[in-house]
Amino acid sequence: MYSKPIQELINAFAKLPSVGERTAERYVFHLLRSGKKDVAELTLALKDLIDNIKSCETCWNFSDSNPCPICIDNKRDHTTICVVANFPDIEAIEKIGFYSGVYHVLRGTIKADDELDNLKIKELLKRIKLDKNLQEIILALNPNLEGETTMMYLQREIKKINPNLNITRLARGLPMGSDLQYADEITLESALKNRTK
Repeated sequence: MYSKPIQELINAFAKLPSVGERTAERYVFHLLRSGKKDVAELTLALKDLIDNIKSCETCWNFSDSNPCPICIDNKRDHTTICVVANFPDIEAIEKIGFYSGVYHVLRGTIKADDELDNLKIKELLKRIKLDKNLQEIILALNPNLEGETTMMYLQREIKKINPNLNITRLARGLPMGSDLQYADEITLESALKNRTK
């Protein structure tokens, strides 16, 4: 049994996604071996994160300003909202440099045991109700069971608010360099449906 401060930090690290008890122990002992300077830097970075990062009340992304830089950028297309599940999805789309609209972060997807109140769906629907200039909602969620469930729910609810609003999804298909014989049926079907000229 470790001393109380060590065990408490192990328990804290073990709460992080994909970090088990053993990995948490390695993190703690790495910090102990590395010395006070590294621990102080980590402490300052965490304090800075807690003190300065806020939720954007428009799109629910994390930023050091509210509204976030994307939401207040007049050069972006505010008639198109790309709906993503989590914050890293915005970064992935922004790296491409192709999309110029704005975002909405749901902070997760609908799971069988999840309550809708934990997600930012009400905020999205309110945003759609209030913005009469909206032309398109892009549902950019993962093509898994939770993502599909969430997209179907959102499509139904958005159509109740504005039946004429264009709701699109990301095209799905075969990745570059893949082999047809190894593709699963769902991916192959999607590739055929979303074929281009």
